[in-house]
Amino acid sequence: MERVGVFVCHCGRNIAGVVDVKKVVEEVKKHPFVFHAEDYKYMCSAVGQNLIQEAIKKYGLTSIVVAACSPRMHLETFRTAAMSAGLNPYKVEMANIREQNSWVHEDPHVATEKAIRLVWSTINKVIGNQPLKKVRSNVVKRCLVIGGGIAGIQAALDVANSGFEVILVEKSPTIGGRMAQLSETFPTLDCAQCILTPKMAEVARHPNIKIYTLSEVIEVNGSVGKFKVKIRKKPRYVDIEACNMCSECEKVCPQVVLDKDFNRSLTIRKAIYIPFPQAVPPAYVIDAENCYGVGTTRCSECVKVCEQNAINLFDTEEIIEVEVGAIIVATGYDLYPKEKIGEYGYGRYEDVIDSLQFERLIASTGPTGGELRRPSDGKVPKRVAFIQCVGSRDLQHLPYCSRICCMYTAKHAFLYKHLVPDGEAYVFYIDIRAGGKRYEEFIMRVQTESKVRYTRGRVSKIVQKGDKLIVHAVDTITGKPITLPVDMVVLAMGIVPNTKEIAEILRIPIDENGFLQELHPKLAPVESPIKGIFLAGVAQGPKDIQDSVAQASAAASKAIEILSKDYIEKEPLVARVNKELCSKCGVCTQLCPYNAVEMTPEGAKVIEVACEGCGTCVAACPSGALSLANYEPKQIFLMVDALLMKIPIPEKS
Repeated sequence: MERVGVFVCHCGRNIAGVVDVKKVVEEVKKHPFVFHAEDYKYMCSAVGQNLIQEAIKKYGLTSIVVAACSPRMHLETFRTAAMSAGLNPYKVEMANIREQNSWVHEDPHVATEKAIRLVWSTINKVIGNQPLKKVRSNVVKRCLVIGGGIAGIQAALDVANSGFEVILVEKSPTIGGRMAQLSETFPTLDCAQCILTPKMAEVARHPNIKIYTLSEVIEVNGSVGKFKVKIRKKPRYVDIEACNMCSECEKVCPQVVLDKDFNRSLTIRKAIYIPFPQAVPPAYVIDAENCYGVGTTRCSECVKVCEQNAINLFDTEEIIEVEVGAIIVATGYDLYPKEKIGEYGYGRYEDVIDSLQFERLIASTGPTGGELRRPSDGKVPKRVAFIQCVGSRDLQHLPYCSRICCMYTAKHAFLYKHLVPDGEAYVFYIDIRAGGKRYEEFIMRVQTESKVRYTRGRVSKIVQKGDKLIVHAVDTITGKPITLPVDMVVLAMGIVPNTKEIAEILRIPIDENGFLQELHPKLAPVESPIKGIFLAGVAQGPKDIQDSVAQASAAASKAIEILSKDYIEKEPLVARVNKELCSKCGVCTQLCPYNAVEMTPEGAKVIEVACEGCGTCVAACPSGALSLANYEPKQIFLMVDALLMKIPIPEKS
């Protein structure tokens, strides 16, 4: 016979401040299967867990219900505690009387009544739970890193240095990401290339890392320990191994186009080009969209002059299939489209530029060799306005703070004053957010040492008058309007993630702003809801280089934890098939988002290591042949009846 123990948590005042905990305990004792019930201030504490363990042994409890916070927070904690006392962990359930009750109700009577129903419902469920064993699967000792920016590079190196194979996939022709475009980094003003390119070179020569550039992940199946991945590798048209970067091909190429990628349309390049001198892999690449010769014989000048025979204009794309044990997603960011902020004149006025364009203009490897010049006429701008929060913290555009803009604007203003000592720099801001180590000190240095003028105010519009740009703003401290003629305007654009496609492929949820949703913002910030898939860098949320690198190393450590094992144990809450009811219609195989159901001559078969227990197949099965372990229909109906206070009692076993 089932012997249920119920443990009600006060959670400090989070629960007990609204719910009458003592009354809940007294009421649930009336359930005929409850043999013990008690409450405690913090049930998740060591003392609280000991109470559970002692009660299991003392009363011979066969099932446990903990009424506390969300199961996402502490279900594993209580299951581990119960298991150490000899109880099967899947005979432990949690009733959420915090997030679903005390946090959303003010009336103690209503909250207490609801808590009783929630606990009674959970008791009815746990009685029907079967003792399960975790599903084991072997681990492929290889990691996939998606994205070759600084976060992806750091994650790849950490995993590879631990002795595991790494496949690094990058959609552009070179690794390096946005950091490769930067001039210097805040707050130390280190040369971005100086600290990035050694890491790029280390990745290139590391024996455990295989780099696929111009490549994208197009399909992922399987589960933690054994993901099956398909990668589309687009043609480069240049053999990486054979190319010696002699540049003869570039010299004879007749096609000239804007460099929209690395130099942000500030320079031109040939159809065959190197993204930047320190690119990895160190080889030329052909821009197929702008090359006259790809797939034809109309132009083959580059082929004729290449002594290494490194160019193949008839190169084709390749589909690469690999198996990996863990995946790290570090897909980086783009700037918010400036065209959506029409009042600032971007696209109409040449001298209204974005932050990355300014980075390229002041970089020693940039289009002007590090000498700041206006795009319109090549003159040195003597007065520059820097506008912060362009798109960010705006309900019409991006409601969130992009986190890096305050600091990179300060850096830009500082470097501008270094390059143009007699120039004037004006920063228009909402407020300054400088929360990192030595960030506030850097802001103060910019304001005092460089004498950059900060104005707390909103810019309403920018218009051109002659060779000047007129900035119209309002000083929000004095309330006075400002009309400021300048030579150049730099927009601190908000950042947006590159996650939409990869989120769909990996089946990772995204938040309301498009960033990949972590498992828990505090306790699992680098873990995705899909076991074995980890998050790093701006793909998870806005962050600077320091935080991106730290998160990349954290994600790598989580991946290494999996790869270090010979096998992993997976939750057994998977779908089950009643072969007698299965009509072999195939609906489940078509709808399963994890490809975890296959059709056999005997009927549907669930691949347990791939099943994530989402219930899609169960809901779709027209013959009712599928069910979810420990979520049988009988359990669900008993839970619903308890919530409706019909309080049915499960049959005694």
